[in-house]
Amino acid sequence: MKIIVETTVAAPIDNVWLAYTSPDDIKQWNAASDDWHTTSATVDLREGGAFSSRMEAKDGSMGFDFSGTYTRIVPNKRIDYQMSDDRAASVEFAETPNGVRIRVTFDGEPTHSVEQQRDGWQAILDNFKHHVEALARATSDLTESPKAIPGLNNAPEQKQ
Repeated sequence: MKIIVETTVAAPIDNVWLAYTSPDDIKQWNAASDDWHTTSATVDLREGGAFSSRMEAKDGSMGFDFSGTYTRIVPNKRIDYQMSDDRAASVEFAETPNGVRIRVTFDGEPTHSVEQQRDGWQAILDNFKHHVEALARATSDLTESPKAIPGLNNAPEQKQ
């Protein structure tokens, strides 16, 4: 059974792609709830390359590895991968007037209900959206009003 989750991120496609594929970013957004986090992530973003994320409960009570192999990469458009348990997934990136729509389609697993799986993956995708949009706002703030950032523009003004 295929399960689909999606969101639209108000940020440029290059920023969205980078945040989705950068290990440092993945560690910031890859959790379904506030009591979980990703402690490590690796990405070899090429067809045949491997990925891995270690997800753990913050209280240390449980954790698991999420890993697999990339099967197709179309930069800024699509990532297909095979998970270590042989399930398949695809991530599609589409520019829209409202931002970048990300649609994740994945094979469900038999342990958890479809609703639990959909809700968990949607929560992670929602965290991704919030992470990227916060980065976009911070970048926008830097470019629009650099004098408002302490230490960024410390040169004294020249009097004429």
